[in-house]
Amino acid sequence: MSRSAVAAPYSSPASSLPLFPPGSEAPPTCEVPHFAPVRVRGGRGRLHRLVRHRRRLLAAGLAVTAAALVAAGPHSSAGEPDTRRARGHPVAEPVPERQSTRFVAAPVRIADAATVRLLKPGDRIDVVSTGDGGTDGTSVLARGVRVTEVPEPVAGAGAADGALVVVSVPRETAHRLVGAGTTARLAVALC
Repeated sequence: MSRSAVAAPYSSPASSLPLFPPGSEAPPTCEVPHFAPVRVRGGRGRLHRLVRHRRRLLAAGLAVTAAALVAAGPHSSAGEPDTRRARGHPVAEPVPERQSTRFVAAPVRIADAATVRLLKPGDRIDVVSTGDGGTDGTSVLARGVRVTEVPEPVAGAGAADGALVVVSVPRETAHRLVGAGTTARLAVALC
């Protein structure tokens, strides 16, 4: 059998050139040069780098600010007091220190024993003077004072003797309550 007879089934009708089976006309192989692997950079690496640089930038900014504050601060030469006034609004008068009010426990005898039985520690009351026997005037001796204790009534004491209640008041108010308790009848009003 001739070669033309074998090539005939593989020849194309449009051309008279014979077609060879696949792979017989492939170019010779050549070697691919060596290169580093390709790595895709994701957002994670960029985020870490951004955070790292931001921290460095913030630290540098704080260092520069601290240096500027030290440089601009008040200066005094060795051994001499600083005579310059501090910057800002000058104070016209020195502000006096606030006196703390010292509270004391003051026992008060209330004329109506039944009213005292309604009280318990922590209640707020007004102590009112009902005047001595001849006058009808009433006056408030202490407003909104805190009840600290309600002692149990003494055995054998009558309702006419009243009842005792201990209140927490400033020292000056305690003096007024003691003085009024000797000359007038005292009552309470719940706040």
